[in-house]
Amino acid sequence: MTKFLIDALGWIGALSLIVAYASVSFRKMAADGALYQLMNALGSFLLIVNTVYYRAYPSAFVNVVWITIAVAARLRVKRYQYAKNEN
Repeated sequence: MTKFLIDALGWIGALSLIVAYASVSFRKMAADGALYQLMNALGSFLLIVNTVYYRAYPSAFVNVVWITIAVAARLRVKRYQYAKNEN
């Protein structure tokens, strides 16, 4: 049962990243939007769970970097929006 759950989480994570990337590529979603960054962060987190379980550490590392970028980008957009509203 655990293996099935880990595999399912990995597939959900992979689909989340693919849908996010396709949505931005086809201009259905903004690259600096909250939904895009959330889908990236969630997808990466789920893939981290999967890749660590299978000891695929290089892939886990890539996803740690990916989620870090997603969170940093979202925080940067939030700071920019806050500063813009202050002026």
